[in-house]
Amino acid sequence: MKYVLHEVAAVAEPRGILVGIEPHQQYSKTPKGLERISRLVDSAAIGINFDTGNAYLGGQDPYAWLESIVGRLVHLHAKDISIRQSDEERGKVTGTPVGCACGDGVIDWKRVIAICRKAPRDIVFSVECGTVEQAARSVEHLKALL
Repeated sequence: MKYVLHEVAAVAEPRGILVGIEPHQQYSKTPKGLERISRLVDSAAIGINFDTGNAYLGGQDPYAWLESIVGRLVHLHAKDISIRQSDEERGKVTGTPVGCACGDGVIDWKRVIAICRKAPRDIVFSVECGTVEQAARSVEHLKALL
């Protein structure tokens, strides 16, 4: 992992590219694990691509975690988790490829936006959900909060 991140940073740095590491699976599903990986290479090009849904499903507090890394945040996967999915999977899985529409689940988007406003750069939210209709609802919900 260190070798790959070193090579990625060597390509990204001179081009002004930021690379985000996402909380997912056994090595980065906790704040400590993600921090360890993101610090393997000393490079301003290596940051965090935070995923609200993966953090929540992994049993973490997504707001406290986001607060702790907001200075290194480069991108945000805006993934909400349905209450049903949350009850069945929280703490048992480390992520999911899709969530529900933002605003239909357990994530407090007003709070997430407030935290992201503290970042040293503009942050793009990439909506992750299961259908085009859910994506459209997510965009409307998030726009109303901005």
